[in-house]
Amino acid sequence: MLTNPILSGFYPDPSIVRVEDDFYMVTSSFSFFPGVPIFHSRDLAHWEQIGHVLDRESQLSLTYEMISGGIFAPTIRYHEGTYYMITTNASMQGKNFIVTAKDPKGPWSELHVIEGAVGIDPSLFFDDDGKVYYTGSAGYGEEPGVWCSEIDLKKMELVGERKVLWAGALKNAASPEGPHIYKKDGWYYLMISEGGTEHYHAITISRSKEVMGEYEGFEGNPILTHRHLGKNYPICNVGHGDLVELKDGSWYMVMLGSRLMGGYHKIMGRETFITPVTWEDGWPVVSYGTGKVELSYPSPESLPVNGTKEKRAVVLDHFDGDKLGMEWNFLGTPYEDFVKLQDSCLMLKLLKKQITPWELDGIGTSFYEKYLLIGKTKECVSFLGRRQQHKSFEVMVKLVFLPEESEHAGLVVLQNDAHQLRLECCLNEKGDPCVKCVSTKLLVKEERQYYKEECHGSVEVNMTKDKPAIYLKIKGNETNYSFYAGTSKEQLVAVCENVDGGFLGSETAGGFVGAYIGMFASGVTETKEKYAAFDWYSYVPIEG
Repeated sequence: MLTNPILSGFYPDPSIVRVEDDFYMVTSSFSFFPGVPIFHSRDLAHWEQIGHVLDRESQLSLTYEMISGGIFAPTIRYHEGTYYMITTNASMQGKNFIVTAKDPKGPWSELHVIEGAVGIDPSLFFDDDGKVYYTGSAGYGEEPGVWCSEIDLKKMELVGERKVLWAGALKNAASPEGPHIYKKDGWYYLMISEGGTEHYHAITISRSKEVMGEYEGFEGNPILTHRHLGKNYPICNVGHGDLVELKDGSWYMVMLGSRLMGGYHKIMGRETFITPVTWEDGWPVVSYGTGKVELSYPSPESLPVNGTKEKRAVVLDHFDGDKLGMEWNFLGTPYEDFVKLQDSCLMLKLLKKQITPWELDGIGTSFYEKYLLIGKTKECVSFLGRRQQHKSFEVMVKLVFLPEESEHAGLVVLQNDAHQLRLECCLNEKGDPCVKCVSTKLLVKEERQYYKEECHGSVEVNMTKDKPAIYLKIKGNETNYSFYAGTSKEQLVAVCENVDGGFLGSETAGGFVGAYIGMFASGVTETKEKYAAFDWYSYVPIEG
C-alpha cells in the first residue's frame, strides 16, 4: 500500500529518479543544515534516508537570519553512471549549481555554479542524442515563464540560445516554475507548477515535437490541483511534481502538499505525496478516476511488497554514537563547534546568539534591514532539531543543566525565529531555577517587525549542583501544545496545557518550511564555556 504522505513533515519540492530497481528522492531544505536530504526506496512506499547531498561548509554556507532562504527545489537525475543534483541557493545571490556523485550516498562533489542561469527551480534533461538541457524559471524582473538552454556538463556552462518555452496554462499565470522535461512516444513533455505555492498551486503540462519548442498546453490543464476543493480540504496547496517511469512502463508522480491541522493550519509545512499516473490520448491523467491526491493507493504490481508502512515508529536517541543521526538538523551552517557527543549525551554549548535573534522591543527591524544581514555574520544559534512529522506526538528529554543569570536551555517548537513555543529552563525573578513556557510571535506595524513574547506558565524546580537534572515534555495534539517538567520522569507537573499553536502554521508565520522540535541553549558566556547536556531525546508519534 502506498500511504500518503510518503515523507511526513517538512519535505517539500520532491524530485525522483529511478536507477534500475532503485528509486532516489531529494527535497528542499532551505536554511537547515545539512542540506538536501536524499532518500532511497525499492517499492515507492518505504523510504529510508541515506544521507544529505550538501553536508559540508564548502558546499553550503547559510545563516539563521532567513530560514526560508537557502536551498530551493532540487532536481535529481542519473546518466551513464553519474548522479546529478541541481538546485538554487537563494542565500547565495540566487546562484544555481550542480553537484555530482557516483554513489547517491555520497560523497557529492563541490559546487559547479552555472553562470548566467537565472531564476530558481533548475532541472536537467538528457536527450537521446546525447545533448543535455537546462530548464529554469524566469529571473528577477523578467516576464514570468520557464526557459531552456543546452548545457555542457563537462564545462558546466550553458551553450547556445536561451529560449522561453512556456508561460503556463493560464493567461498571466502566477509563478510558472518547477519545470521538468520528459520524453515519451516521440513527444517532449514540459511539466511545471503555477499559481503560487499556496492555495492556488497547480501542476500543468505542455508538449512539443522539438525539445526547444514550440510547446502546446494540454486542454485538460491543470493535471493536478486541489484549489477547487476548498480551503478546508484536508490536503491542500498541492503542486511541484516530478514524474518517474517504472520498469513495467507504469508511471507515478511525487508532489508536495500540506495537511491541515485544526481544520485550517499548516504547521508541518509541505510534505511529499505520491499518485499513480496513466496516459490517455497522449496526455497524463493523475490519480485516475478522482483527479486528486488520495490518502492511499494500491502498491505498484511490478514492485516488491515490503509489508505495511510503519508511520508511528518511536524515536529514542541516546546520543551514544560517534555522529548524529540523519534526522537532526542545525539552523544554518554550524560554523562554530558547539555540539559534542560525549559520555552518551548531546552537549550543546551555550552561545550568545539567541534562538530569537531580532529586537524584542525598541524600534523594530525592517524587512529590508533583515534582508541586508543575510550572510553578513557567521554567528551560530545553539540549536539541534528534527521535524514534527505527526499531528499528535510526545517529545521528552532529560536535561542536565543548572542555569545562571541570562542562561536558557530546553525544548522548542520552531517554525522560524519569529514563531515558536519554548519550554526553557532558566532563572525566575527571584533567582531560583524554573521552567517556563514562552511563545514568540511576530507583529508588523508600518513595515517594521516587532516581537511579542508571552509567558504561558512557569514552575519552580528543585535543582541543585548535586541534582541538576530536569525532564521536559511537550505534547502536541493538532494545534494544541501542552508542556510539562519535573525532576522525575514519573512525576511531571504541567507548566501549561493546551496552548494554541495555530500561529505556527505557515499561513500565519509565512515562509516555506515546517515545524521543528529541537533542543537549544543560550547565554552570555564570553568568559567561560558552558554546556547543556541532553541525556536522551524521545519522539513518540500518537496520530497522523
